[in-house]
Amino acid sequence: MPAKPTHLRRDPTASAPQPQLPLFYNDLAPLNSRDHGSWVAVSVDRAKWAVNQHAIPLTVDEFALAQRDFPIVFSDSDQPVPLALMGLNEGVNVFFDDDGLMSDPAYAPAYIRRYPFLLARLTPDAQELSLCFDPTSGLVAEEGDGTALFDGDQPSAHTKEVLTFCEQFEEAGMRTQAFVEELLKHDLLMEGQVAIQRNEDPDNPYVYRGFKMINQEKLQELRGDQLRTWNQNGLLPLIYAHLFSLDLMRIIFGKQVALGKGPVPASAAPEPAPTAA
Repeated sequence: MPAKPTHLRRDPTASAPQPQLPLFYNDLAPLNSRDHGSWVAVSVDRAKWAVNQHAIPLTVDEFALAQRDFPIVFSDSDQPVPLALMGLNEGVNVFFDDDGLMSDPAYAPAYIRRYPFLLARLTPDAQELSLCFDPTSGLVAEEGDGTALFDGDQPSAHTKEVLTFCEQFEEAGMRTQAFVEELLKHDLLMEGQVAIQRNEDPDNPYVYRGFKMINQEKLQELRGDQLRTWNQNGLLPLIYAHLFSLDLMRIIFGKQVALGKGPVPASAAPEPAPTAA
């Protein structure tokens, strides 16, 4: 995970690196008063960038709220990332309509709310992180109605709030990485699989794979002192939030059917989303 975020750099001379952009982002530019002194943040009432995105990166700070609305799984990768499933099939999001409006009240993951901003290193060997944005988003504009990003050559109150939010997101990301590393250390993650039966065809369930989940059998075999430590430091509640949330897969499946966006043929699998920046 990135190093601890630093303050906004006003006039960086380097451009943000573009090797592998995270989910949602098409481009990155460092925010600075020289180039963006008169720019504004455009207010919107919808998140078009979330449309058709079925798996959203999630931090452990969000588990308590997210587990009420979404199944929480882990990406099927060497460095697993917690994901909030907003749909069970690629391209299906049952919480946002085609215009980006949230169709049912639900928790909006911080990863969605952070866009179009994020903290990034301006050079590969940089120790500091700078506030960047996606210039293709349409959410930051050179002119028009919106909230000023700078007050003279200083960040505006809005930009300071954005910076604080992004710093908090990075710090939550570090806690998330530590949580996942603890799971890997104890070999608790296994290949996930969920079979969902439909009343009209109970002998042919729809099977979803392509993610990781906590192995409950191995969890039950852990020593009591380890479980006590996890309970004291807050890791055990995170584990159970993940396990309890898996029952929501059937709810998401039902919403897909109601929207005419599922089911798809058996053995379909939710694809892992890119790692959060």
